[in-house]
Amino acid sequence: MRAPKIQKIFDRFKAANPQPKTELAYTTPFELLVATMLSAQATDVSVNKATRILFPIANTPEAMVALDVEGLMPYLQTLNLYRTKTKNVVAMSQKLLDEFKGEVPGNREALVTFPGVGRKTANVVLNAAFGQPTIAVDTHIFRVSNRIGLAPGKTVEAVEQKLLKVVPKEYLHEAHHWLVLHGRYVCTARKPQCWNCLIADLCVFKPKTPKPKDV
Repeated sequence: MRAPKIQKIFDRFKAANPQPKTELAYTTPFELLVATMLSAQATDVSVNKATRILFPIANTPEAMVALDVEGLMPYLQTLNLYRTKTKNVVAMSQKLLDEFKGEVPGNREALVTFPGVGRKTANVVLNAAFGQPTIAVDTHIFRVSNRIGLAPGKTVEAVEQKLLKVVPKEYLHEAHHWLVLHGRYVCTARKPQCWNCLIADLCVFKPKTPKPKDV
């Protein structure tokens, strides 16, 4: 896909949603880190339901460590992989206290050393909490990037690196959110809503799905 077309894509995303944000609920970098860790194989809605109850009780590393695994698990048991996630959140909190004075670091190299934190989670935190122009390639962004021809690649990291090269610099910070939301609500996995897509004429995906008769 050529640069002028890519520019048009993000110009339209900007016009439709000038200030996109993550749908995870948080107020601090630590809360965002926890919420993002919990979002693996879970919806943002389900994570927010859990953290809405958890964060008033424990939203600092000290409070998480004080709860410990047995105390934290009941708050997370509605989520997929909750046993592993519980252990990782407690271990992550302890590491924050031991090595970072309880403060979430603002660099990827440090973040990916925490239990349960991979490159995608680190990129979400760097983008949303620290304002860095990172792109966390989840299943939505991977699908959209390949389907529309924006940044095709066989691996998550390959797509990420292509996106960082082709997305206009002025849109690098917001690109992550626009692509996630587009994949979540319009360019869906099984039946993309091409009839409701603001970039349908710029997309290489064929055939375009027609509007259902009952919509």
